[in-house]
Amino acid sequence: MIRGDGRYSGGDGGRRNGPQVIGFLLIPDFGLLAYASAIEPLRAANTLSGRALYRWCHLSPDGGPVAASNGVTIAPDLLLQHAAAEVDALFVCAGGKRISFCDAATFDYLRRFGRLKRPLGGVAGGPYVLARAGLLRGYRFTLHWEYAPALAEEFPDLDLRRTLFEVDGDRLTCSGGTAPLDMMHAFLMREHGPDLAMMVSDWLLQTDIRESSRPQRMALCHRLGVRNQPTLKAVASMEEHIEAPVSRAALAARAGVSTRQLERLFRLHLGCTPSHYYRRLRLYQARLLVRQSGIPIVEVAVACGFASPSDFSRAYRQMFGRPPAAERAALTCGHVASCRRDVAPDQVGTKSG
Repeated sequence: MIRGDGRYSGGDGGRRNGPQVIGFLLIPDFGLLAYASAIEPLRAANTLSGRALYRWCHLSPDGGPVAASNGVTIAPDLLLQHAAAEVDALFVCAGGKRISFCDAATFDYLRRFGRLKRPLGGVAGGPYVLARAGLLRGYRFTLHWEYAPALAEEFPDLDLRRTLFEVDGDRLTCSGGTAPLDMMHAFLMREHGPDLAMMVSDWLLQTDIRESSRPQRMALCHRLGVRNQPTLKAVASMEEHIEAPVSRAALAARAGVSTRQLERLFRLHLGCTPSHYYRRLRLYQARLLVRQSGIPIVEVAVACGFASPSDFSRAYRQMFGRPPAAERAALTCGHVASCRRDVAPDQVGTKSG
């Protein structure tokens, strides 16, 4: 728990009278924008309060420098195994092509930290790492929308939300990008009250402080550049029914037009037929699952509405140039399936302790 004066108390009975030490565990390929959006409010809080409220440190899985997704490298200044002794709150930053990160030693350190009941958070793809370590069971949480389908398939019993950020007890998670600004606003307000939190947001030109429940993605009309309502209704229905695709007639009925009209509208506004758009949508969803999860290829096919694995493999190869099994084999990420077996039942954290 964080007291009103910003000092840690609870869990292990209170730790320090000086600045809060916030650790950032950087997983290779983490997003630099999301990381900066999480750490800069801490610097701003120190500057605007005129006090050293926070210090921060960087950690990495192997103790070596970590490259962000854009190539910028950050050197750690604390070994992960020392985090329990030195860090009051820990945020895991992950993303990019290494979202399937799997390292038993890192997961073990995270589980040890989780048992201390100090604030433990995930940024962008960071919550995926926490889920694989067994640290989100019993908590509501969120992560970047791109990783949500794979996580939902891999951990269907977890309480995944499609929100900007979530603060549930000692777990803080957010969806990446600029969403950490909103999460850290809530974090600062909980520690130091609304005045400092508002000053920090104003100083960082955060003119719109978003509630946690705000959606991650822009409205469908803006994403597609389409204003035609029947077309948008049909696409929304497609996005809601990936695993069990609805028929063209059902799509037209939900859009309030005939099947012939729906064909014409899709060609006019999206440059393809409804069937082609739907199939492409499902294949892009499948690619996320192939790249980001350890779900068997046959299950990926079913999750994306393909009744035949051979049809799925053929369509995937036509779209992306190689079959799904070859794409997965070419990835240099860790093997997620083995990660899940590393989490023993007695190591899975729950909110009730």
